Amino acid sequence: MARLLIVYHTQSGRTEALARAALAGAREAAPAVDTRLQRAADTNADDLRGADGYLICTPENFGYMAGLVKDLFDRTFYPLENQTTGRPYAVLVACGNDGRGALREVGRIATGYGWKPVHPGRIARQPTTPADLEASREIGGLLAAGLEMGLF
Repeated sequence: MARLLIVYHTQSGRTEALARAALAGAREAAPAVDTRLQRAADTNADDLRGADGYLICTPENFGYMAGLVKDLFDRTFYPLENQTTGRPYAVLVACGNDGRGALREVGRIATGYGWKPVHPGRIARQPTTPADLEASREIGGLLAAGLEMGLF
């Protein structure tokens, strides 16, 4: 069974809402995929190693990803070196006004892991809209369905 890991950090609840929408979309599109939602602070190298694809959900803080999302990458990069190459990923960013910095930097780190982007990423500017939540559902569904069909 394929496994999709949705990792998030939230302070205001906005990023968690996007992550939960993605979870719902993934479970709806591909119920056979084991889709899990975890806080970045509770995620470790074994969690990443055990997943076949990733959705990284982060607020943008000072033009960058959340510190606890960066902490996850810091804690897991070397223990996972060359072990997750080629796995698919996408990014959701909740922000006040821009979001491009967080999206870019998560992508740079994902490149270091050897992950391949399967979506250009979604930036949800404040306030979160129904369109943002629907896009998150679609991204979750895309990742899960692609895993289920063996496309990634």
